[in-house]
Amino acid sequence: MSGGSRFLALGLVAGLGLTPGLAAAGDALQVTSARVPASDEIGIDLPLVMTIRNDAAEADAILRVRCPFANFSVRHTVDRGEGAPAMREIKSIPIPENKTVELTRDGYHVMLLQTRQKLVDGEKFTCAVVFQKAGTKETEVQISRTP
Repeated sequence: MSGGSRFLALGLVAGLGLTPGLAAAGDALQVTSARVPASDEIGIDLPLVMTIRNDAAEADAILRVRCPFANFSVRHTVDRGEGAPAMREIKSIPIPENKTVELTRDGYHVMLLQTRQKLVDGEKFTCAVVFQKAGTKETEVQISRTP
């Protein structure tokens, strides 16, 4: 085996050794109760809220969300400093280890921008929630008139 082949084989073996760790991180994180409000309007911005349980020994973070019914998404927090509460865009949403995090309209949440269609009460979609360590989680999102 040439030096280049040995290096390639070693890299493949090392890479395969990392796969179980990535799978374990993904299995330790669950996304539930994802929902957005129903709307008859197109081209508007709506909050995506959800519950995330991280049973991993390490913190994680939401890096991005892709939904088929919105052109873009941004991660937000709500500042409650002086004056009225204000949404502020943030780079990622922290998910502490061994904790459950509720993403809500008045706290951390994902804002879906420029909806592409009407969102009918009772419909469901699948969105991709991308985490720094757990990877991409395909997540069912419920459309609901009630928050």
